Amino acid sequence: MQGGGTNSSMEVAEPATVAAPLEAAWDSIRIGLRKDLGARTFDGWLKPAELGAFEPDSGTLDVVMPSQFMADWVRSHFGERLGLAWKTVLPIVRDVRVIAAADAPRPAPLLILEEGPAPSERDPNTPNFDPRYRFETFVVGKANEVAATAARTLATSQTVSFNPLFIHGGTGRGKTHLLHAIGHAFLAQNRGSRVVSMSAEKFMVEFIRALKENDTIGFKQRLRNADLLLIDDVQFIAGKDSTQEEFFHTMNEIITAGRRLVITSDRAPQDLDGIAPRILSRLSWGLVADINAADYELRFNIIVSKLETLPGVEMPRNVIDFLARRVTSSVRELEGALNRIGAYAMMTGRTIDVAFVEEVLANVLRANQRRISIDEIQTQVAEHYRIRKAEMTSARRAREVARPRQVAMYLSKQLTPKSLPDIGRRFGGRDHTTVIHAVRQIEKLRASDAELDADIRLLTRQLEG
Repeated sequence: MQGGGTNSSMEVAEPATVAAPLEAAWDSIRIGLRKDLGARTFDGWLKPAELGAFEPDSGTLDVVMPSQFMADWVRSHFGERLGLAWKTVLPIVRDVRVIAAADAPRPAPLLILEEGPAPSERDPNTPNFDPRYRFETFVVGKANEVAATAARTLATSQTVSFNPLFIHGGTGRGKTHLLHAIGHAFLAQNRGSRVVSMSAEKFMVEFIRALKENDTIGFKQRLRNADLLLIDDVQFIAGKDSTQEEFFHTMNEIITAGRRLVITSDRAPQDLDGIAPRILSRLSWGLVADINAADYELRFNIIVSKLETLPGVEMPRNVIDFLARRVTSSVRELEGALNRIGAYAMMTGRTIDVAFVEEVLANVLRANQRRISIDEIQTQVAEHYRIRKAEMTSARRAREVARPRQVAMYLSKQLTPKSLPDIGRRFGGRDHTTVIHAVRQIEKLRASDAELDADIRLLTRQLEG
């Protein structure tokens, strides 16, 4: 660039000067994209896009999408096209970043939130609760109504008759949604309050780090001064004695001080093997609420609710019915299936009917035809032999628990696609050779023990039900 006259490049222009050309170029690019991609695809995916920040020095422009899912999809499928369009229409834009809006969901293993400061004033390592996960977006049915009601009560009532709240249920049933909803509602109700939310695994990592750095006082103050403490997946501290000691004292101080505590797990307290009895006793003092597998009605309503958030996706009732009946493994997988259907429909312009869904979700539907989890097998076998489910993962070797445990391992090998090491981990961290021994032992006994053979046939029928 020569001299400093009036023809100086826009590359050194101030943002205010650049704004008008950027908006004019964006209008032109949007018209071209709509023409090239078709109205349906454009309206569904690119119409919600907005211009974000522009960095004149690097020539980088942000295109902002309203959700992380849409940002990922647009970046993957239209990122290159967007970059080329901008370089052609306005060469000062040399790179395009497709990002989610500031309030879009992002991973948050550790959150420390205080209502009041503007986002720019917060610690950059302190993410927000997922804005999608509120009580207003949590679909309630028979499977989760107790947990949902208890969660809302703890988050919004001035006084509660229970503390802590312990929510348990299998993967993908909505525990994390309720945790985030509690956080949103509590902060809205109690401005200036302090909420700390972390996974139990993060609790352990942070505690060990504090020990190494001689900062246990800071760690304790950070958690025990919280007005609301949220701990996710408490089962991960099983067998960690020093962590459990600190966890117990943290629980005790929070509850004694009248502050609120919410804990989630994939199992009920009585089924948590490797957790100190005094912790389990403390958990049982409060309210224990389970989230069961969603029934047909709840799955149907979840689909209807989710469709309201998917732009341009029209799904007839018979397709909703088909999905509610066929995708039964978890709410999370059901939502993932809907996202996939919407994305493929937008990209191909095809009508969403049962045939289209069967094509797009072939693998998902095949897996759901006979998906039996190890957790279900352990539950069914424990009930059949009238032992506690926790014995499936315990170290006890008494015959009355060892044989049912072997039966459950055998059925896990026969009825699930899990590997031997995976099965061993689900049975209290046992080695894969233990699983092999159990399978061979049960196969041998079935040939000579008619009663055991009948048990296994009955259990198989019940599980495949």
